Amino acid sequence: MKIFIRYVLPPALIFGSIAVVIFLFMIRPEPPEREPVETAMLVDTIAAEQAGDHFVVGAQGTVQPRTQTTLVTEVSGKVTSISDAFVAGGFFRAGEVLVEIDPSDYETALKQAEAELAAARARLSDERSRSEQARRDWEQLHGSDGREPSDLVLRIPQLEQARASVQAAEAAVARAERNLERTRISLPYDGMVRSRAVDIGQYVGAGTTLGRTFAVDVAEVRLPLPDRDLAFVNLPRPGREDQPSPRVRFYADVGGERGSWTGEIVRTEGVVEETTRLTYAVARIEDPYGLLGADRNVPLPMGTYVQAEIHGRSAAGLMELPREALRDGDRLFIADEDNRLEIRNVDVVRSTAQRVYLSNSIEPGERVITTAITTPIPGTKLNVRQPGSDEPELRILPAQDEAGSEDGQSQEVAAQTEDS
Repeated sequence: MKIFIRYVLPPALIFGSIAVVIFLFMIRPEPPEREPVETAMLVDTIAAEQAGDHFVVGAQGTVQPRTQTTLVTEVSGKVTSISDAFVAGGFFRAGEVLVEIDPSDYETALKQAEAELAAARARLSDERSRSEQARRDWEQLHGSDGREPSDLVLRIPQLEQARASVQAAEAAVARAERNLERTRISLPYDGMVRSRAVDIGQYVGAGTTLGRTFAVDVAEVRLPLPDRDLAFVNLPRPGREDQPSPRVRFYADVGGERGSWTGEIVRTEGVVEETTRLTYAVARIEDPYGLLGADRNVPLPMGTYVQAEIHGRSAAGLMELPREALRDGDRLFIADEDNRLEIRNVDVVRSTAQRVYLSNSIEPGERVITTAITTPIPGTKLNVRQPGSDEPELRILPAQDEAGSEDGQSQEVAAQTEDS
């Protein structure tokens, strides 16, 4: 018995266990078969749209007055009057007296010059009478012999000297009048005061700076343009007439309020900046403050930094997309009609930091993928997110079970989301 338990029973148990396992394996039910599930990549798309009628070339610059003046005195004297408008930010009209210098000395000088002029004219009249009398005397004494009197006889030198004295006196009067006019300082344009450097009672000499002003009829903005943008806008050329004047739209925040203004490019500076390789176009804005009749909801102060959009050449027939939709410089990822990934090479006409313009590459309405795809494979199944929705459009992929399946599963959702 001991021999049986020790030598026969263990092998028998082992072979019996193997037989049971083989039997159970042979009678097991077949597992249900399922169709392979294809996962879909979640992506965002935009519809391709045609570009506008014209290119828009962006630039920026600072608003500056076309006309600005440093006021200096032409005569000396004490300041006796200052206009209320002659303060920083004050508005004045053309011809309005801003500063008045004591005119008493210049009024006296004018009276003296007028007196000297009257004396010179009297001397001239006296010399004319003497010259005429000398001619009559000569004719009485030598009229029969036919000789002509000399200039000395007719007192011609004295007469010419008297005429010169009158002209000098008239010039002195004109000078005195101008000096008197210069005591009343005004400007020939409507403008604003940038700064003032004088006050009532101050003595000023000729050449003393009184302040700085600028005209408000026109403002100018220098717009730097790189060479790559020059092909998309018609700029005026120096020295030619009937040049184009592209429209410009300006934008800026003034006092916390967003403003926009229209202008036009009137000239280029005609040179390329050596250090930056930029060409400067000069745009003009009429009545930037709205002080001369223009309707301005937001005034455009001098010194404002503005963004500009220049109306460029025709962009008809091109497609316009966001810059981030372009891949590797000349490719687009497109979701086709079957929601499969298509990689398409495109012809880039113009590329900016925000937009790209394409030709003969894509049709309006085609869905361009904006989601970043690290490993793009043509034909990859896509799950396209609906525009304007935060939730993806999940596709329900059926999974068929064999009859007799105990779990009763009828469908399975497969989606793969990749960060853009």
